Amino acid sequence: MAADITAIILTKNEEVNITDCIKSIMTIVKRIVVVDSYSTDKTVELAKECGAEVYQHAFENYAKQYMFAVQISQIKTVWTLRIDADERLTPDSANELEQLCNGNMNTDVAGIVLRFKKNFLGKDLYHGGVYPWKKMNCYKTNYGAIEDRSMDEHIVLSQGRAIEMKHDCLHFDFKNLEFFVNKHNWYSSRETVDYFQNLEKAKGKDELDFKTWFKMNFYYKLPMGLRAHIYYLYRYYIKLGFLDGKEGKIYAFLQAYWYRYLVDAKIYESKKMGTRYKGIGELK
Repeated sequence: MAADITAIILTKNEEVNITDCIKSIMTIVKRIVVVDSYSTDKTVELAKECGAEVYQHAFENYAKQYMFAVQISQIKTVWTLRIDADERLTPDSANELEQLCNGNMNTDVAGIVLRFKKNFLGKDLYHGGVYPWKKMNCYKTNYGAIEDRSMDEHIVLSQGRAIEMKHDCLHFDFKNLEFFVNKHNWYSSRETVDYFQNLEKAKGKDELDFKTWFKMNFYYKLPMGLRAHIYYLYRYYIKLGFLDGKEGKIYAFLQAYWYRYLVDAKIYESKKMGTRYKGIGELK
């Protein structure tokens, strides 16, 4: 018997992923809702064939798209599962999630942290600080909501505590290096918007979560080139990214010297040129 879960999946041109994603969760959830930002491939058709409810909505950013999904779904189940089309539950992790949801219907547990194993260039990465990649993707519907921010949005709980799963889920966000670079260029604009928003929050004495506070008060205080270099050294040497071979080196290099440095360059550009990135719209 399925657990009392509604799953929400946001999509755009995910025909290569959506069927496997839905099949990995369909036996443990009561309802699957797909919110699609006008795919031009077979994503919508395939999602419907798998039994999902499908809605379409123009994409602004991930947080606002997810808020729309929650609103349009009018969720009645005790639990909500946020899962991306390129993510999968394994038989073991699906069984564990089902048991945890069923076993905590009336406890103070309001969130469940899923563990993900990332695959890059066809290789599972176990080092470099990327394993396990953790996200609180399952939460009690009445006690969780997504942060309204341009980048790095999380589900936050209004009450209760979170527990962590023991079995791994799978993450297949890598399509090819061209897509990877384009996606991180898109991410970097959103991160730039987030930087200036957090700067204003700090000036206004607004409370920041620890990760954001650390980035604003330590990471961004370092010289632009130095912080990307330190980030690479941290990922590749201190967090043992070199143990993942060539794939680990490429991943660490692109994360630091492509993505993190690009964010820094866009922040510098914005300050020097008096312009601002909007950070809205979908990945092209």
